[in-house]
Amino acid sequence: MTHSKVYLYVEDDPLSRQVMELMAGSVLGDIRLVTFESTEDFMERLRALETVPDLILLDVHIRPVDGFEVLATLRLDERYAHVPVVALTASVMSEEIARLHMGGFDGAIAKPISVSTFPGLIQRILEGEAVWHIS
Repeated sequence: MTHSKVYLYVEDDPLSRQVMELMAGSVLGDIRLVTFESTEDFMERLRALETVPDLILLDVHIRPVDGFEVLATLRLDERYAHVPVVALTASVMSEEIARLHMGGFDGAIAKPISVSTFPGLIQRILEGEAVWHIS
């Protein structure tokens, strides 16, 4: 029996969460979306999940701990070190993108998220491709 994919979505913006929940229910296929509205007690809440997520979608400018710090913590934990982590950001300036690359993200997707391109981007990421979709 195959399990549905589990995506962890870490986002403090209610509208962005609503869009992702709609996509999870319609265009992303057989997935279970888990949402964290902040990074407070992040690792404790992550470890409390029944399974390791197949993918983590992480708002970079979230509080109290920003996406860069969260990613660094994930990479130090052997249980989560190999989970693809994709930055979701409204900041698409070249300096920010370079910082995401250097920070070790597996990719970045610009906000607002496009319902037409997002599922394909996610599929490519799950197949191991680094996707930097910032236009």
